[in-house]
Amino acid sequence: MASSDDVITIGCGEWGFRQLPIEEHFAIAKKLGFNVMEFGIGGGQAGRLPAELSLSQIDAFVDLGERHHIQTPFCCLENDFTLPAADDHDRMLRQTLEQIEQAGDCGATHVRLFAGFTPAAAMTEPVWRRLLDALHLCDDLCRALHMTLAIETHGRITVQNGAAHHEHTVTTDRTGLQRLLDELPPTVTFNYDPGNLKAVAPDDTRYGLDLLDARIDYCHLKDWRRRGEGWEAVAIGDDDLDYATLLKQMTYRGVYLIEYEPTEDVEAGIQRSLEYLTRCGIQWQF
Repeated sequence: MASSDDVITIGCGEWGFRQLPIEEHFAIAKKLGFNVMEFGIGGGQAGRLPAELSLSQIDAFVDLGERHHIQTPFCCLENDFTLPAADDHDRMLRQTLEQIEQAGDCGATHVRLFAGFTPAAAMTEPVWRRLLDALHLCDDLCRALHMTLAIETHGRITVQNGAAHHEHTVTTDRTGLQRLLDELPPTVTFNYDPGNLKAVAPDDTRYGLDLLDARIDYCHLKDWRRRGEGWEAVAIGDDDLDYATLLKQMTYRGVYLIEYEPTEDVEAGIQRSLEYLTRCGIQWQF
């Protein structure tokens, strides 16, 4: 019999639900069997809580979780701390700090942030300094609220002819990642998304795990498949990212969130992801 350490816990990611009312996120997640669900604040998507939340909206969200018996410890925020203009950066930082507090009011224990989407090659030292200072401030607030900050490994994406083209940012470029690890406190963790790392550097099958393993405290599971000169988001098991091997190499044993991005068949994509885990011998539970 496998030990409990061999069994991973699976939760439901939120991005594929971005066009659906948030009530439907809970209903679909419960239908599929999930006990843990990710949610988002801001970004202008129909399936996200608004950027500025009233107390009644927070109460309504918490009530949805209680009625569906689903926990919502993971919250995604939309930010970019690599904006070239200092005034734009300052506004972004103020908004993000406010939303971290709102995430805590909604019951989140983990907050997903981006570092930013300026290509790694275009980063200047002043932008680097603003980025690092902002992440320090966000971490200070998270710790004061007994929450964990997690930075997603995410490249810069531009869409051309229906395909996503990925460029390195500081969270996919190995030099940039190493600087973040060196210059941020150990309380700043990472939302490990190996699919994003594959799409920006498909020949590097380390997927950054050799750098990040000890600092992962949030995880998205998805894959990308070639579409012309770019990529399309797919379920795990729909392309060649070997999660059977990768998951066994990871130290992280928190909740692994299925992040199926296409909106037109989100239930089917999540189900295929779960079937893939079973097919390749990964023991999992909700």
